[in-house]
Amino acid sequence: MILILKPDVTEEQISHVLEKMEQLGLQAHLSRGTHRTIVGVIGDEDQLRSEPLLAIPGVKQVVPVMPAYKLASLDAHPKSSVVKVGNVEIGDGKLGMIAGPCAVESAERMNHIAEQIRQAGANLLRGGAYKPRTSPYSFQGLGEEGLKVLRDAGQAHDLPVVTEVTDPRLVETVAKYADMLQVGARNMQNFVLLTEVGRSGKPVLLKRGMSATVEDWLMSAEYILSQGNPNVVLCERGIKSYDRSTRNLLDLAAVAVVKRLSHLPVIVDPSHATGRPDLIPDCAFAGVAVGADGIHIEVHDCPEEAKSDGPQALLPHEYAEVVQRMRSLAELMGKTISNS
Repeated sequence: MILILKPDVTEEQISHVLEKMEQLGLQAHLSRGTHRTIVGVIGDEDQLRSEPLLAIPGVKQVVPVMPAYKLASLDAHPKSSVVKVGNVEIGDGKLGMIAGPCAVESAERMNHIAEQIRQAGANLLRGGAYKPRTSPYSFQGLGEEGLKVLRDAGQAHDLPVVTEVTDPRLVETVAKYADMLQVGARNMQNFVLLTEVGRSGKPVLLKRGMSATVEDWLMSAEYILSQGNPNVVLCERGIKSYDRSTRNLLDLAAVAVVKRLSHLPVIVDPSHATGRPDLIPDCAFAGVAVGADGIHIEVHDCPEEAKSDGPQALLPHEYAEVVQRMRSLAELMGKTISNS
């Protein structure tokens, strides 16, 4: 870490800064330039971050050398991570193809959709049992009964299952049925929940918050990683925008940025990002083209009857076309659809 001192810093203040660093058990190296004076600090940056360094008299600016998300960073882990969910690998050239309805509605429907997406080439089944909705009057999910339905459909068609957990008190329950726990956009900075899913040891799908920066997103991943759980997959699902032509703004640049900052796999969710079935295929291909490690797409056999997000779901045959074209793109880019 580097401390940049104020232009009018006094010798007494410089001595105090050096003494303060020594008290913290850190090595400080003073460098006097023509226009500025800096102090290079060597030691545990985590300890430094807990100290109010800008409150020290004479300090103008604090410049960290290591990112705050040290466990998620490429500095800590130069090789791309691979996260295994059941028998499916995500990352380092292996694509996770997550598909299914927004919400678990019934055993019959879930089983039918699972069968169709499996035939199409999906390798993970998704469905929400607990649905945090904007309106309290909207369908809130089937709860634990929905988890059982999802698990049974996944087992019947050899698909690991992914589902959202919305409350720290539900982590243990959801983890009994799911192969991967999803933390939704609204909960990306629910730090108590992040800590609990980290402790669960289950792979985690961490969606980016609607107003979150890339650093915010990676810091949320750091909470999970700090609990000894290395199995985190990031998901770009669109951020808030002033433009109403799509539901949200799919930030493909963020995917490319994350691949340069972190070793964690990152996938894209064009369903929530666009809210438009006609745009989902092209945005899915674009996501993989910029480096994404998989695609998260909502699929429903009868969108007009869906209890949640029907207008943004693809029909099973439309999804099959996406996967077929995705195989060609993956081959072109030296990637494969995992376990396909």
